[in-house]
Amino acid sequence: MPTPLRLAVLLSGSGRTLENLLERIQAGTLAAEIKIVVASRGDVRGVEVARRAGVPTHVLPKGNTPLATWSHAIFNACRAVEADLVVMAGFLQLVEIPPDFAGRVINIHPALLPEFGGKGYHGMHVHRAVLARGCTVSGCTVHLVDNEYDHGRILLQQTVPVLPDDTPESLAARVFAVECDTLPAAISRFFIP
Repeated sequence: MPTPLRLAVLLSGSGRTLENLLERIQAGTLAAEIKIVVASRGDVRGVEVARRAGVPTHVLPKGNTPLATWSHAIFNACRAVEADLVVMAGFLQLVEIPPDFAGRVINIHPALLPEFGGKGYHGMHVHRAVLARGCTVSGCTVHLVDNEYDHGRILLQQTVPVLPDDTPESLAARVFAVECDTLPAAISRFFIP
């Protein structure tokens, strides 16, 4: 049995990805433990999901805080729980990755990067853009996080078809279904040194 990875989860929204990870851990299909959740907003469902699950939760809104100061606070919280891996799960803010976390921060993105990535490409904005371009395939990407939006090395991708009658909502549902398998698979590839 592998040693469970100690995860820090960063979120900004509904917490659906957090719920998926908690379910996989509970079912014994993901050898991990969520040690902390850091939310960029306090008024989101993801904070309640974390608290109901008994996961220590910190709300750290960026506001007017300088990026370096805010990023330092986030990663200090991750250091305090000795996180092996930081998982951005619908975290909609850019952060500065400190040297001790380089190669240990991943993000799940609802498109096939490098297409439909970067500032402003999140949630339904991505799916609308995919449909507007007339793509026949979409999917999700797990990538390493660096100091640019959706830029780091791609670790794992999964595709889904774009159907002729798709709406942004129907495409989003199909992409999220594969995200639920792809992110845990990517996490499982990390090993504790």
